[in-house]
Amino acid sequence: MTEATHNQPDFSVSTLAAALKSTVESAFGLVRVRGEISQPKVVSSGHCYLRLKDDKAVLEAVIWRGALARLSVRPEEGLEVVATGRLTTYGARSQYQMIVEALEVAGEGALLKLLEERKRKLAAEGLFAAERKKPIPALPEVIGVVTSPTGAVIRDILHRLRDRFPRRVLVWPVRVQGEEAAGEIAAAIAGFAALPPGGAIPRPDLLIVARGGGSLEDLWAFNEEIVVRAAAACPIPLISAVGHETDTTLIDYAADLRAPTPTGAAEMAVPVRLDLIARVGELGARLPRALISATESRARQLEATCRGLPRPERLLAEATQRLDDRAERLGLGLANRLSRAGERLDALGLRLRTPREVADRAALRLSTANQTLATAFARRLDAAQNRLERQAALLDTLSYRRILDRGFALARAADGTPLTRAAAVAPGSALTLAFADGDVHATADGAKRPAAKPGKTDPRQGSLL
Repeated sequence: MTEATHNQPDFSVSTLAAALKSTVESAFGLVRVRGEISQPKVVSSGHCYLRLKDDKAVLEAVIWRGALARLSVRPEEGLEVVATGRLTTYGARSQYQMIVEALEVAGEGALLKLLEERKRKLAAEGLFAAERKKPIPALPEVIGVVTSPTGAVIRDILHRLRDRFPRRVLVWPVRVQGEEAAGEIAAAIAGFAALPPGGAIPRPDLLIVARGGGSLEDLWAFNEEIVVRAAAACPIPLISAVGHETDTTLIDYAADLRAPTPTGAAEMAVPVRLDLIARVGELGARLPRALISATESRARQLEATCRGLPRPERLLAEATQRLDDRAERLGLGLANRLSRAGERLDALGLRLRTPREVADRAALRLSTANQTLATAFARRLDAAQNRLERQAALLDTLSYRRILDRGFALARAADGTPLTRAAAVAPGSALTLAFADGDVHATADGAKRPAAKPGKTDPRQGSLL
């Protein structure tokens, strides 16, 4: 065995990885890293893996599911951010990485770029279309306000509503700034929309989403997709009153109406009660005068119309004369019609035949048909008789009896079967020989004779059958 030449301890791979992990985490327990997001990917577990890079280096990073849900800025490709978290190592791949706890956009320029991209995306989906806008009710009974309960905004809205036209107000308290603000605002809008009509808590006829002025970062919650989509999907008419008149957020495009300030939203929500009372009084005073004026105008029109009409006596006289003329013409027309109908009836009577003439004509037609039928039947019968006689003569000509008349005889076996070959006759068998003048019974004698060869037969000799 060789002796060791050094006193350095031996580390296992896992021990060294654990030591490196402890060293990195203790030295970089809290860091802020500025870089551009690259290749963000949310896996099925809900965690998000991404890279932070600049022009010289790349840093692997991961956002756990719980931290991802709390982020006010969603990781997007190419977004320049400042990430807050801690460094650690991942021994299975021999790499260091950052565990991100918070994200913020690096600079107002990057925020504006992200805002423009998000605006184009949501506009392409139709969330800002004018045809989606709902009309604001003229005098809502219940107004829902989504805002911070401790700021000056809610006091300004309530004060202005009380001065113009007091209405019932329901306040849904939310954060209007910070990481959790967007989720609370979207939940408040959806919560008001989910209230059933006629329930214990009345459903608002109008919603106001309000916040005071601030920087772009302060108002960023109202630019989040979750808030914009909630405003676009809300079935209750919604007024957006975020920031001052020069501030514009994405919820302003999705809302049914944009107010320059929260106080302006209250003014748009209800009319001035005193103005309405004065207007009603003015209309009430104008109504009697309008009725009198309309009645007088109708009376003058009626008089002018009456002057243009003819006198009723003249209209009736002309109608009476026409009636008398029509009555006289009706009597004459009826008599003429009856006369013409009688003449047509006489003419039709002359054209009719008497029953005797009809019967004679029918008898003549029947006699002619009988004669024609008898002649045709006799002709058909003669033709059939001639055809039968010709067939009988032909049959008699082809009968074997005519052959017997020429001196031939027909040999039959005892059972009457004709014998056409000598080989079919057994010695001693009974035969019947048919001649032209009668039959003779005979018995075959001697041995069988060989059958005659066809070649030695006299060609002049024909067959008996």
